[in-house]
Formats: sequence, C-alpha cells, structure tokens
Amino acid sequence: MWARTGTPFLLISGGATVALALLWAFRPWLPWLVPLGLAAFLLVLFLIFFRDPERAPGGGIVAAADGRVLGVTEEGDRLRIATFMNVTNVHVNRVPFPGYLVRVDDRGGPKKPAFSPDASGNSQKRYLFGTPLGLIEVVQITGMVARRCVAWKGAGSPCRKGERMGIIVFGSRVDVVLPRSRVRPVVRPGQKVRGGTDTLAEVLA
Repeated sequence: MWARTGTPFLLISGGATVALALLWAFRPWLPWLVPLGLAAFLLVLFLIFFRDPERAPGGGIVAAADGRVLGVTEEGDRLRIATFMNVTNVHVNRVPFPGYLVRVDDRGGPKKPAFSPDASGNSQKRYLFGTPLGLIEVVQITGMVARRCVAWKGAGSPCRKGERMGIIVFGSRVDVVLPRSRVRPVVRPGQKVRGGTDTLAEVLA
C-alpha cells in the first residue's frame, strides 16, 4: 500500500525518468542519465519512505512508528519513549492507544540529527490524545533530512489504536509520552519496533 503523501514525489521522480529517457534518445552520448533517473524513481517508490502496509494492532500501548528505540526516560510524572526511523523504515505513524485527538500543535526549531539528544528541540508536530489513561502525546520530530510533518487527523477526531495518524516526509524520530503512573515500559533502547503492532508499554490496573 502507498501513502497518499508520497504521490507528488512519485510523479516528480517518474516524470524526471521520462524526461531523461527522451534526452538520452537525442543525446545517446549521455547513457548514464536514464539509469540515474530510474534509480531516483525506484528510490522514492521502493525504499520504504512512502510504503504504508496494513497492520493489526498489538496489546497495551503500541509503537507510533517503525524503527529503533532511542530511549525510555522518566520526566516527572511522564514517561517518554523515543523511536528513531532510518531510511529503510515505514514512515507512516500510528495512534498508540484509543481515544480522541484533542489538538495538533506545530513548533519551529532547528534540524539537528534526529538521533542526537538535542533533537528534542527540533521542528516538530505534537498530537495530544485524550484516552482512558489520561493524556497521551505523540511528537513527530524532524531531522537533518526530514522537512515536513504531515497530520492526517484533525482535532476532535476519534482514534482507534493502530490507526494511521500522519507521516514524516523523509524523517526521523517519533516520541510517545505517557502518564508514568498508568503504564509499565516493556521496551529498551536499541530494540526494534513496528508502528501499530509492537507494544511499548503495558497498561497497569
């Protein structure tokens, strides 16, 4: 399945491939242009950036993103679980727990490497969910390459666990912030997770 946000990139890369093929037809002394254009087309189409597979939600609080867990940290009464997405990961992000979307906020900032401890100050989009556990926050954080966070749901929308909520175009890091007294983390730094499927934390009774 293809994420709709990737359609413009597909059209641009596909058009560039056609244009380079025509140029090569009239300038055969540039044979490297067609493979170059085809490579760009395949990069966008197949290197996962906009792939959008179907997923069955797992138990507890599920991962909002595919990738590698960067950290599990306590921040007062909150627990933050950060996940870094590399170029081979699916970049569609998912709702970690059922509820409704209270609001979506944008915050500007620098574009430091997403795996850096300083990346929490980068340009980002914050989703605040009202849930039976209290407020849960999902933060899309851009990196050096990522340039755009895209929300697919608006304030007031009901949300199912594992439902698609947005995408980071060519990026980068997603944090899930939970009420610490209501959950127990089950992942550790370095562990790989799949968005919407793998459990980040168990819900405490």
